[in-house]
Amino acid sequence: MHHYIQNRSMDTEVFTQEEVLADVVTERVSRLILHNDDFNTFDWVIETLVTVCRHSTEQAEQCAHIVHYNGKCQVKHGKLSDMTRLCRALEQHGLTATVDE
Repeated sequence: MHHYIQNRSMDTEVFTQEEVLADVVTERVSRLILHNDDFNTFDWVIETLVTVCRHSTEQAEQCAHIVHYNGKCQVKHGKLSDMTRLCRALEQHGLTATVDE
């Protein structure tokens, strides 16, 4: 892992690997879950995952199939605020999504 350097005017602050890892460990990971529905097409789900979640076409296709056959699929994970924002964007595109903390 790399050391991170943050410049503040003339001062330089160096974060050690342990400090960076501590920040990562204390940040809870949230999961963005896409749920199956009976009205969105595969093409629309794939297009939306590519646009909103920045999936590759192949990744979006795999998620669409998992959602179809299993009823839901984790499509992204990360900070709660990021997953909440993406969840809203998926919902605005007509998809059903939730965030698990």
